[in-house]
Amino acid sequence: MRVLVLVPVVSRTRTGLPGRIDRKPSMHSPEDRLAEAKGLAEAIDLDVRTALLVPVPQPNPATLFGSGKVEELRALIEELEVGLVIVDHAITPGQQRNLELAWKAKVLDRTGLILEIFGRRAQTREGRLQVELAHLSYQKGRLVRAWTHLERQRGGRGFLGGPGEAQIELDRRMLDERIIAIKRELEGVVRTRDLHRKGRRKVPYPVVAIVGYTNAGKSTLFNRVAGAGVLAMDQVFATLDPTMREVRLPSGRRIILSDTVGFISDLPTQLVAAFRATLEEVIEADFVLHVRDIAHAETEAQAKDVEGVLRDLGVDTVAADGHILEVWNKVDLLAPDVRAEAEGAARFRKPEPVLMSAVTGEGVAALLDRIDRRLGAADEIVVLTLPAHEGRLLAWLHQNADVIDQSSDDAGGIAVRVRIASEKKMRLMQELQRAGLPYP
Repeated sequence: MRVLVLVPVVSRTRTGLPGRIDRKPSMHSPEDRLAEAKGLAEAIDLDVRTALLVPVPQPNPATLFGSGKVEELRALIEELEVGLVIVDHAITPGQQRNLELAWKAKVLDRTGLILEIFGRRAQTREGRLQVELAHLSYQKGRLVRAWTHLERQRGGRGFLGGPGEAQIELDRRMLDERIIAIKRELEGVVRTRDLHRKGRRKVPYPVVAIVGYTNAGKSTLFNRVAGAGVLAMDQVFATLDPTMREVRLPSGRRIILSDTVGFISDLPTQLVAAFRATLEEVIEADFVLHVRDIAHAETEAQAKDVEGVLRDLGVDTVAADGHILEVWNKVDLLAPDVRAEAEGAARFRKPEPVLMSAVTGEGVAALLDRIDRRLGAADEIVVLTLPAHEGRLLAWLHQNADVIDQSSDDAGGIAVRVRIASEKKMRLMQELQRAGLPYP
């Protein structure tokens, strides 16, 4: 389908007008918004004929754009034979209908486009349910004046029938019923995820969640560390469904690494609510890696968008204990002088970010070491003397702890000094009890 992408640049907003859209000023430059909007459209294989920045000095409550601009764009749409116009802005149902009538083409706003992408990308049943819930919640608010057939009414019968049920009321009731059914199914998903989390706590392995702006390189990093073969493309929202893998750190500590959905500026509230079951993995994580595309011109604005979503989820983004670690990815794309500036800036931030490239592997060892040290802050150093026949216990120590030093005495005993994670301390005590040895 041929598509025209429009990015309104709203300079000021009139107040007290019906249909006005409240929108926070964007931290992204108009040019970056234009490139992102074009990328969103191309992510679902739409044929973008052209993408334009459209100045909007004063939003029109009926069409968002002024009447002269609407007519000018109508001529362009006819010339390019465009069937779909994407407006990278929030528009009301009334504005959408008026623009469709004026342009004789389908009109989709930013929220609708992102929902369309999510609908294409979701692979699991859980993902499809979450997308459908978000789509229905969005659609429910756009029934008013959306279609002329909604003005018809169904007649009643007898004295109790009354004037009948308006079509719009029937459609809204059907949406409500489907939304309730999906929420019930998702409640089961939440319970299942909670059971999985409880099972992991019994092991227990710390959970490290990867978050970041879409296309920042999260899946590439996940594949580099976990070798998982997750789809990683230079494309927004290439992966939606969360993936979890066990990873062994340099000390021998095992962790669960979780790759989550990417964030984006002005992420629709319907999606944040619908994907809460998935994003709970971030809320419950022991450690969060915030992956940033440090080579992107809008990296700071992207970071603010991610932090905003995390705060909405209840994640403390400024905790003093360093619960979140920034990972400055794609350093291989930086010019030498820009990289030197980035390295200097990183030294003044607390906690200090890790500079790396998920593509080349540079900095991955440093990242794993930082995760290891952060999770190992409560580790304990234990010195043990094992009988020569306790090979099983020695093997367990090598598999579950960091063996710092090991030596044999004249009697054949084995002296070991190990660093044991706090969550493994109880297991070590059980192993020593089985072997009839005291805990030091």
